[in-house]
Formats: sequence, C-alpha cells, structure tokens
Amino acid sequence: MISKNTIDAVFDISRLEEVVGDFVQLKKAGSNYKGLSPFSEERTPSFMVSPVKQIWKDFSSGKGGNVVAFLMEHEHFTYPEAIKYLAKKYNIEIEETEQTDEQKEQANERESMYLVSEYANTFFHKSLTKTEEGKSIGLTYFKERGFTDETIKKFELGYSPNAWDAFTSDAIRQGYKLEYLDKTGLTIVKGEKQFDRFKGRVMFPIQSMSGRVLGFGGRILTNEKKAAKYLNSPESDIYHKSKILYGIYQAKQSIAKEDNCFLVEGYTDVIQFNQTGVTNVVASSGTALTSDQIRLVNRLTKNITVLFDGDAAGMRASIRGIDLILEQGMNVKVCTFPDGEDPDSFAKQNTLEELKEYLEENAQDFIRFKASILKEQSKDDPIKKAELVRDMVTSISKIPDVIKREIYVRECSRIMDMSEEVIFDTLAQIRNKNAQEEKKRNKKQQKPFTVQKNNKPPVQSQDPNEPPMEAYMDMMEMDAMSGGSGKSTPKTKASPKVDRQYELERKIIEILLLYGQIEEEFEDLILKESEDGELLLEPEIHTAKVFEKIYLDLQDDEIEFANQSFRDIYYILIEKLMQDENFKVDTFINYVSGDMASEITAILMNEERYALHDWERNEIHVKQKKATVARITNDTILNLRRFLIDQKINELSSTTKEESLATHQEILQDIMDYISLKRVLSNKLNRVI
Repeated sequence: MISKNTIDAVFDISRLEEVVGDFVQLKKAGSNYKGLSPFSEERTPSFMVSPVKQIWKDFSSGKGGNVVAFLMEHEHFTYPEAIKYLAKKYNIEIEETEQTDEQKEQANERESMYLVSEYANTFFHKSLTKTEEGKSIGLTYFKERGFTDETIKKFELGYSPNAWDAFTSDAIRQGYKLEYLDKTGLTIVKGEKQFDRFKGRVMFPIQSMSGRVLGFGGRILTNEKKAAKYLNSPESDIYHKSKILYGIYQAKQSIAKEDNCFLVEGYTDVIQFNQTGVTNVVASSGTALTSDQIRLVNRLTKNITVLFDGDAAGMRASIRGIDLILEQGMNVKVCTFPDGEDPDSFAKQNTLEELKEYLEENAQDFIRFKASILKEQSKDDPIKKAELVRDMVTSISKIPDVIKREIYVRECSRIMDMSEEVIFDTLAQIRNKNAQEEKKRNKKQQKPFTVQKNNKPPVQSQDPNEPPMEAYMDMMEMDAMSGGSGKSTPKTKASPKVDRQYELERKIIEILLLYGQIEEEFEDLILKESEDGELLLEPEIHTAKVFEKIYLDLQDDEIEFANQSFRDIYYILIEKLMQDENFKVDTFINYVSGDMASEITAILMNEERYALHDWERNEIHVKQKKATVARITNDTILNLRRFLIDQKINELSSTTKEESLATHQEILQDIMDYISLKRVLSNKLNRVI
C-alpha cells in the first residue's frame, strides 16, 4: 500500500497541465488550456484544463476530474498505478508496504497482464545486458546496427534466450500465472506444453503514451526460412496494434515542442533517428496506417511528415495512408530517401545537421508527391492521366477545411495543366457521391422512432452529469435574458424541460466550492407582518462567510437537497469548510470518491466551456457575471425558496378538492400566504410572477 505521505506529496507537486500535456496538445485559452478530446474523435476542441483549479473536463464525453482521474481514464491505470506514475515523473520517493499474496490475487485480469508484460520487459533487458548469450548474440547485433548503450537503455531493448521455455519457466517461478502469460501472447500453450513465443529473438518493447509495456516486437537473428523475420505480440486486452505507434512514449514531448511528427515504418528507423538527434519520430510498425494511430499524433500536433525509402512499390502502398491523415484535418508532407537508403541507414550515415537539412529541403507537399508518383505510372497515356487527376482530387476531397481544399485545387490545376473549373466540378461530384453514401450508411444505422403527442413531457437525461443544454446556463442569467420579466420568449419548437431545482442545488454547490470561505456583507431579509397584515421582508445587513450564510439559511428553512449526489457533496463540503480555514478545491477534490470528484469537476468546469468557442475573437460577446458573490448567493437562495414555494402551492392546490369546507378554507388561506411570500421574494429578485 502507498503511504498517505507519498500521496500528499504527489498531489502537492504534480501539475495537471504538465501531465495532460504529455498526451494532448494544449493551447492557452485565457487562464485555462484547451485541446482536442483524447476520449472521442473531434476536430473542434472540447477538452479543457484549469491550472488554477487543477481539474480537467472533456465536454464531448462528459468525463472529468483531477490529475489521477485523467491517468485512470486515459491510460486505464488503477489508483496506485497513477500515483506511482506521477511519483516517477516528479522524482518522488514512494513509501509503501509489501503487497500480500491476497492483494496480488485481487489484481484484476487487465492489471495482471500489464504486470506480466512489465516483468517480461525487465527479463528481456537483463538477458541482453547481463547474460553471456544475450551479450554475444543480442548485444552484438544492436552494436552492429550502431546503437549505443544509452540508446539501448532508452528504448529498453532486450533479448529472448534461444531456449523453448527460458522466459516462461522463470516467470512461473516468480509467481506469474500461466493464464496471463498465455493471454499476453508471451507464452504459447498447447495442451500441457508451453514454450516462449519470442525464443531466440532481439526484443523491442511496444509502449503506450505513458510508457506502459503493451506488447513486443521480436526480430529473429538466424536464417530459418520458415520463421518470420519480425514477430509481434498477438492482439490482447492491452495490446491493439492498430491503436499504438512505436516510439510514441519517447517522442510525445518532442512532437508537441517541434509541432511536427515524422512517421516511419520500422523500429530501427525510430531508434536510429533518435540516436542521431531527431526525436519527434514514430513508426506504424509495419502495419497499414489507421485512423486511431493518426489521432494519437493529432492530439500532439497538426503536422505529419511521412518518410519513405527509395522502394517505389512500398511508396505506392504507403501513400494510401495519406488520405486518412487528410481526413483528420492534418497537414501532410512527404519526404523520400535516395534509392537503396531508408531512414535507418540514412540517419546512421549523416550528422544531425545533415539529416535536418535533408528533411527540410526534400519534404514536399503531398499533392506534388502524389503527382510525381502517379505521373510515373501514367506516362503519356491520357486515360491514365485522367485516372491520376481523379485520384489526386479524391485525396483533396478528404480535406475538411474548405479554404485548404481550394488552395489544393489550384495547385492540382497548375501541376496537371488543367482548368480549375474541371477540377472543381470533379471535386463536387466526388464530395456529393461521398455525402450520398454517408447518408445511406447513416439511414441503415438509424433505429425506428415513434412520434410522441404534444401533451407528453419531453424526456430528460437521467444522468446528472449530462443535463439538457439549457442546464448549463446560470439560472439568474436565464431570467436576465427574458428581460427580468420571468416570462420566456415564445418558441416555435418544443425545448427540453429544465429541472430548475437541480440547477439551483447545483449552483449552491458551485458557490460553496468557489467562494465558501470568502467573507461578504449580506443583506438578510427578515419576514415581518405590517399593520395591515401584509407580509414584508425587511433588510438587515451583516457580515458572514459564504458557507455560513448558505448553511444557516437552508437550515432555517429546513431545506433538503432533492438530488442525492448534491446532498452528499453538500454535507461533506460544509463539514470541510467549517474545519479548514484554508480550504482549497484542488486539495478537496483529491480526497473524495471518484463519482463525487467527477460531479464536482462537472460543476466547476461548467462555465469554462464558453472559452472553448473563442466567441469574443469572433465578435460574439457572451454576457459575463458582474454581480458580487453576495448577490449571486442571495439570488440563488431566494430562487430556491421561490421554487419550493411554488411546489408547496401546487401541492396544497391538489388537496383542496378532497377536504371538508372548513379545511378547504384553511388550505386556501395557506395558499394565499405562500403567494404573498412569493410576491415578496419576486420583488426582491426584480421578477414578475
């Protein structure tokens, strides 16, 4: 178990924006940062990080939380694994007690597979650097490739002994279960026999963005004709080759810093580039490029430079991936190496300055590159030239940005010596055809629906983390938008029903979180009866902390939160505010349950969503809150009181028909009293009832 001192130190030193920045390219947005969601496919940023509050919110998926929650969501870490990752990142010594056999037994399947993979990585690296076989065979091979000891350590390269079960037997002796050795693909099980998958191969660990070992690539060093030169781990619960890029862990910071990613094909290409000094490079590991792999890069940069060797056949096969990159709205350049050279050999034979100079001078726009490759095929054949133009325009059609599309149409027109009108017409035909096909696919996927009659209430979201769109607006601002009349503007379409009590309770939690310990002057309203028997609220000024004001007012009115989540948060918050004068949200959120932390994050990041749209730069001015904390607090409590009075009036009205005449008169009098009180509250709020 990790000690509380270690956990406190991790939360104290960790900076959310730095940790998230390792996985997502963040850009400054006022006092916050924004970026593309790492949890969903999108082109417009909906992911927000608040350095002040040390929380994040992904508005596309509804997820949110603190730094540990991000690692648990993004990397599928357990809580202890997230703490250990942060401790390692910030060089914090971990204090923990030895895990018991029972605790090891309780680790779930996925965690067990990660543990097995980590152990295998350690085993292979030690085998390479500490055993005679590893040094004479594996280390000799890497040295011949020109890799230094520092590079071998950086990429944690290894060697699997040339014995049928050297690794498997050792892992079982160390307490790792054969079940997980099998599921990770490290061991092949056939009946009662088991043997090592990577027997006699040099090993390349394949890591996630956070450095977790997901699988392995192994290269054979003998000339066995039946054995594959490269062998990868099979697909498993933790390893999906279409969703990972080799070298992304080592390259992520450099990619974000350089704002460009070099994409190569093999492990050694990545390693040799790194050793030469170009570190913003990743590989698709011999597989066809996928959308998931491109999205990994898209979180860090919008620019990809694809590097090809001189093999023409390989280039023709690889350029198919360019269209996928364009579909993601990214900028693509292509660079080829001289015949007989590949990124590995070229980087090995040149200095850093020479390599950088070559890449800069020879990287060309994808449209020119594609034209040069396809022109070679078409020669002077007009039919093939027409196919070439259509192929190029098809690539252009993938680009989501209309301005970029037009620029590329003009470039294509110039290169192919054709009129822009013809190319624009072809582009329109292709895009129209694609739209029709997309429409058909969507239509097939649609589920049958039934039309509800107008007298049925609209369906509301049952998830408190995802209220209707109107729910994101401050309730006081909603009243202001209606001109202070309290009347809504007539609409032609039915809109989702807003749960007003939910929003008001949510607002109270928000005020407590943000302003709970602030001291303000409050104008309390004391209910009195005039000489004419009319109810009046007389103002009385006093100073109090915000949480004291809210607590006493709700207690006086015996108001209970209807929403269970808000009720739980409220009592914990009040207790914490009473005990801790130096209450801080970022500290508080670290020590509540995951569900509660998610709810708190959703509340705190509510208004940050406005910053995502950058409306002011587009001359759309969003109304900002100018009221004081005291005013916002008072108005929220008064609105809640008024809402509850409405509920009480409705409740009393529904009972009048069932009561005797005398009781009926009493109920009517109670209703009139409540209406009088509501009128007083409405006057105070400048509302019309």
